[in-house]
Amino acid sequence: MKIKHRQKGSLIAALDIGSSKVACFIGRVIDDEGGFEVIGVGNQPSRGIRAGTITDLDRAESVIRQAVHSAENMAADILKGYPLRSVVVNLPGLHARSHGHAADLRIAGHEITDNDIRRALGQAQMRVAGEGRELIHTIPVAFEIDGHSGIRDPIGMFGQHAGMDIHIVSGETAAVMNICTCIGRSHLGIDAFCVSPYAAGLACLVEDEMDLGCTVIDMGGGVTSFAVFQGGHMLYSDAVAVGGDHVTGDIAKGLTTPLADAERLKIMYGSAMASQTDDSELIDVPRLGEQAGPHAPNHIPRSLLIGIIQPRLEEIFEMVRAKLSDSGLRSLIGRRVVLTGGAAQLSGMKDLAQHVLDKQVRIGRPIRLTGLPDAVSGPAFASTAGLLTYVCERSGEMPAQIMAQADGASLWERAKLWLRENW
Repeated sequence: MKIKHRQKGSLIAALDIGSSKVACFIGRVIDDEGGFEVIGVGNQPSRGIRAGTITDLDRAESVIRQAVHSAENMAADILKGYPLRSVVVNLPGLHARSHGHAADLRIAGHEITDNDIRRALGQAQMRVAGEGRELIHTIPVAFEIDGHSGIRDPIGMFGQHAGMDIHIVSGETAAVMNICTCIGRSHLGIDAFCVSPYAAGLACLVEDEMDLGCTVIDMGGGVTSFAVFQGGHMLYSDAVAVGGDHVTGDIAKGLTTPLADAERLKIMYGSAMASQTDDSELIDVPRLGEQAGPHAPNHIPRSLLIGIIQPRLEEIFEMVRAKLSDSGLRSLIGRRVVLTGGAAQLSGMKDLAQHVLDKQVRIGRPIRLTGLPDAVSGPAFASTAGLLTYVCERSGEMPAQIMAQADGASLWERAKLWLRENW
């Protein structure tokens, strides 16, 4: 389908609401092909958000305001005192569901037009919307004309019968409405939603990975979400309600240490895989309930810490592998996995993922943005960066735009369409 690019010089903004942080990126379109640069970033530790779900509207609203305000301050020279008006927002994978649909294009020998495709997509959307869920993505993933498959763009082609496979992602109405309420109370509108692992994939994957088959696993604080790409499109997405915060909680319980110290120990000394030197290396663990300041040393071998971390991470990858196996996409998943998200930065994560998933694994970072500061260029900000890519390059997959443009033809074009369908 044709993509209507944003006008050169226009501003776009992304808001990533996560369990461990809330991040905002502001971008500016720099050419007529939809290319953009980042001009403002802001991020704050999350409050009022747990496992991808808003649990306290007031605290979540406060964090969103702070993150957006920080990004606006960085982009002050471009914004010239005008606040942001709208953002594209992530939807945690835990609140999303993938739907597969097949649709027929009634062409009867006529040329296939963009509106033919949009009408079929709109009909598929209506079936999902009737289930009481909010539409997030409508992605045409494969076309067939007169029995010939493998067609990527059928517009302008002729045939007697055409069909297409559609991947629709919907969201839980309550979760979507809670996010809308929080952002609305921050005096912002919402341009679109994008499910988190899809955004991460758009930021981190190279074209060949998208085409040949790849799974993106976005390891956040409270949720690990994943998406399968093949043929340049996302075919499936899902999530498990376990993430890096659960590893921190295990450390705090296992070593009876405060959560803040457990997080510090995980970052400084933690690893996803054990090594031969772990038994001989000692680390100091603050005891739970002790006063701040100097305390009596409490040394433990590093192997004890890793013995707590590794089983939880293995469990996460086993849960992801089980869901991928149940998806029915085994032949399309491919041999490639890309890990993103803040929890993916832990030492040894790549090796553990390769061992459990039996696939080639790499750590993914945003590769499609210019102007991104080093501090926010790592795996933890992949989803935030991908939201900007989505709104610039994949706007044709937004359900609202599909419905609006499907009926946006001229009177003469609608008359021709009626004649084609009825005579």
